[in-house]
Amino acid sequence: MLGSYLTGQTAVLQLVDWVFRGVAQVMFVNNPLSGLLITVGLFLQNPWWALNGLLGTITSTLSAVMLGQSRGAISAGLYGYNGTLVGMLMAVFSAKGNWYWWLLLPNIFMSILCPVVSSALSSITSKWDLPVFTLPFNILVCLHMAATGPSHPYFPEVVFQPKYPLSVHNNTTEGLNIDQLFLSVPVGVGQVYGCDNPWTGSLFLLALLLCSPCVCLHAMLGSAAGMLSGLVLAAPPGDIYSGLWGYNSALSCIAIGGMFYVLTWQTHLLALTCAFFCAYMSSAITNLFSIFALPACTWPFCLSTLIFLLISSETPEICRLPLSAVSYPEENRHYCTTTEGLQEGYVRSADRSR
Repeated sequence: MLGSYLTGQTAVLQLVDWVFRGVAQVMFVNNPLSGLLITVGLFLQNPWWALNGLLGTITSTLSAVMLGQSRGAISAGLYGYNGTLVGMLMAVFSAKGNWYWWLLLPNIFMSILCPVVSSALSSITSKWDLPVFTLPFNILVCLHMAATGPSHPYFPEVVFQPKYPLSVHNNTTEGLNIDQLFLSVPVGVGQVYGCDNPWTGSLFLLALLLCSPCVCLHAMLGSAAGMLSGLVLAAPPGDIYSGLWGYNSALSCIAIGGMFYVLTWQTHLLALTCAFFCAYMSSAITNLFSIFALPACTWPFCLSTLIFLLISSETPEICRLPLSAVSYPEENRHYCTTTEGLQEGYVRSADRSR
């Protein structure tokens, strides 16, 4: 409704709407009010990070306009969210700290490239009707960090130490802080944007609840699954408390739990399975990337979720939606209640099994 109203309004108001939708689309939410609330949470965490995130969103969105990308996708924020993450995480990983204004230069450059990489990847993933997720963000941030490194004179990055095998004497069940374990759930949601403040994570959950209670629920369940996986794999308690085990699993659980599949109890269980699988993949990718002094970013989420979206099934309750029909979980449930939706779901499952 708000998007329809802004169609005839000034370009500035339209851009503001697109930017806030782009900020929210990091969590699969197409709602400018949710994006505004998330932005407030970003400023609560760190104003400098938030400024870089907004700059990345604006630059990426305008770049998509200049490149002539789909106006519908731009207005839904689909060309802004990778810019949000690029801007935020480049500030988070910068060793120069806050208010290093020269960082805006690579931020703008990498954000301009977001729709370029996104469009290129879409030409490949569209063959299987798959989204590009945050792959452009992963590629561009890792490219920047690999090109600069911790010793760069102008854009040094924080040092990522190689992850060696844990000691056999390490036992995370000894001396666990239960309060911090519970707080790690909203913190894990906040870490999607690189934030470790539980109040910020709680604001993000409120923003999700405002748009879709189902998305909010699966974000919490996914983050909790990541936390439990960290305990099982004997991860350092500090990593668990800081939400580093939760954010990839939260995104995977949202994506499978009603966003790209119609929500049923079968796909709900599939989402939880994907969240645990993503946590294991997070551990493996973090260990592997640390050898090259690179962060895992959201590679585990992208890889694990794409695997689960390529599942072929003859069960009608496991119905993957075409990208053109994806909305929010509560609305997606109505898709397969129609005969046309059911028939297309059957056809798509059959096609993927060939």
